[in-house]
Amino acid sequence: FTVERGSVYLTGIQALVRLPMDQMRRDRRAGLNTGAFISGYEGSPLGGYDLALARVKELLDEHQIHHRPGVNEDLAATSVMGSQIYGVVGRAKVDGVLGIWYGKGPGVDRSGDVFRHANMAGTGPNCGALVLAGDDHGCKSSTIPHQSDFSLMNVGIPFLYPGNTQEILDYGIYAIALSRFSGAWIGLKMVTDICDGGGTVILDPDQPSIQIPEGYQKVVDVRLMPPVTLGLEHEVNSRRLGAAIEFARLNKLNHWKGAGQGAWLGLVSTGKSYYDLMQALRDLGIGESELAGLGIRIAKFGMTFPLDGAFAREFADGLETLLVIEEKRSFLELQLRDALYRMAVRPNVLGKL
Repeated sequence: FTVERGSVYLTGIQALVRLPMDQMRRDRRAGLNTGAFISGYEGSPLGGYDLALARVKELLDEHQIHHRPGVNEDLAATSVMGSQIYGVVGRAKVDGVLGIWYGKGPGVDRSGDVFRHANMAGTGPNCGALVLAGDDHGCKSSTIPHQSDFSLMNVGIPFLYPGNTQEILDYGIYAIALSRFSGAWIGLKMVTDICDGGGTVILDPDQPSIQIPEGYQKVVDVRLMPPVTLGLEHEVNSRRLGAAIEFARLNKLNHWKGAGQGAWLGLVSTGKSYYDLMQALRDLGIGESELAGLGIRIAKFGMTFPLDGAFAREFADGLETLLVIEEKRSFLELQLRDALYRMAVRPNVLGKL
């Protein structure tokens, strides 16, 4: 947690512990006196997050990071919402607050009302709000398998999907910057294999380098009553999603590789599924150098909602078939079909069927 440049081994949970420290260090270098507030409710795959935070309390205190476990998911989400509207109580000791909520998928469902209100109110100056949505796809230690994608989409929360430990740190930094820029709460989809797993990460205080789109000014308002909320509806469902897409495009959160002209097959994936796909191709003897000769393109979506339609159409141009590889219910596939529908010549989109 103290090494700032070089490489260290981290579990997925440890990477989530380190994330707010890295953001506080970035803020200090930028001349900002910020703090962080973390609250949530334990449950797989984030069941050990609160214990891991408690073990490094002295480090958290040093970086002005406050962890207060919630009595339940709703109260935790409401308290994190308070971290984003702290300005209403008068003079503050900090320039802004990073708020982090954590919980398992059913907790995301349960807290939907809070998230909808909190996301509509938005994030304060130099603030940012993250939703760590723990998805136990394989029902390893849960009563039911769960998938938070549709719940986050339903309340208008854009989200990124890390596929390994390095991406927890990188996507986390991007997500905080996106929340501050757009005014939206931002989700990180955290699946069991990534939280329980680990790996060597490369640390560089200057990476990732954040690019902020020009010409956008976030609009937030804590007065959650009509007619204010009628105006904020447009912010949540239109302007902020458009800003998120611009941010993702400028920072290359989505990218593709492989064959250019003459490509016939496109493979699309995200998160852990993407790395499973790449391993499967390696097992078949297909590396990046073989893709062009086989006429294959591969797209990786770092931000799965909102989907960048322009990027999807660029990737799909000239393809005969597009195969979407994702876990659980079709999510990328549904958005891709919608994005490609208006193309004069579009590929067949295959996924769950």
